[in-house]
Amino acid sequence: MTSEELLAQEERLQFDTFDNDTAIELGLHLLQAARDQGLPIAISVRRGGHRLFHASLPGTAPNNDRWLERKTRVVELFGHSSFQVGTSFREKGTTFEAESRLDPDLYAAHGGVFPVIVRGTGPVGTVGVSGLPQAEDHAFVVSGLQSFLNARGAQ
Repeated sequence: MTSEELLAQEERLQFDTFDNDTAIELGLHLLQAARDQGLPIAISVRRGGHRLFHASLPGTAPNNDRWLERKTRVVELFGHSSFQVGTSFREKGTTFEAESRLDPDLYAAHGGVFPVIVRGTGPVGTVGVSGLPQAEDHAFVVSGLQSFLNARGAQ
């Protein structure tokens, strides 16, 4: 996917409102989808820097939580999905690691964490997973957000 296509996803996958209950419902929605697909992922949903939902399925390890933290920091800093940030650097012929000057032990521009965006407000949190290759982590989150928003009639 191109950086432009990834930005279009962010434009499309927005909430009308997002509170603690919505964060938990989103987390449970992703958890059920992961269980249904037998995926070994860790899931995190945050609002305003506050982790409101976290789950780790069989096959995950503490390192998945560290990846979630590093990818979440990228989304919080740049306001875009971790996959979009990494892709935008690659499209410029460089890498996030080489150009951002951010500590790679703290920041990872790899797919899997997506901004929670409220229409008319902007990013208010993050939703992410870790455990699959980065493009698959990203695709899982996007698919989960799409189905969650469709079910709520927000699209």
